[in-house]
Amino acid sequence: MAQKTLTIEVNINEVDRMTQAQAQLTGAGMTPMTGDGTAHCNPSDENIADIGDELATARALSDLAHQLLHAAVEDIEAHTHRKVERLTV
Repeated sequence: MAQKTLTIEVNINEVDRMTQAQAQLTGAGMTPMTGDGTAHCNPSDENIADIGDELATARALSDLAHQLLHAAVEDIEAHTHRKVERLTV
């Protein structure tokens, strides 16, 4: 069984009360994929940077996960020439 390593790098940018995160997946032999996420602090809430980082990162990773699942569905359908019915994207 071949071992593969995939790497996810998350970059976070904070501007005023908005946090943006970008999660990039890379690995040998695969096209890099990028997921994006943002978090906005409600003006009436205390601006706690760690919470914005967590929310934006979670959303970026969720976006990336959905892209990976979609890519897998497309690959399965291309290989089997049948529509995938039980995987959700």
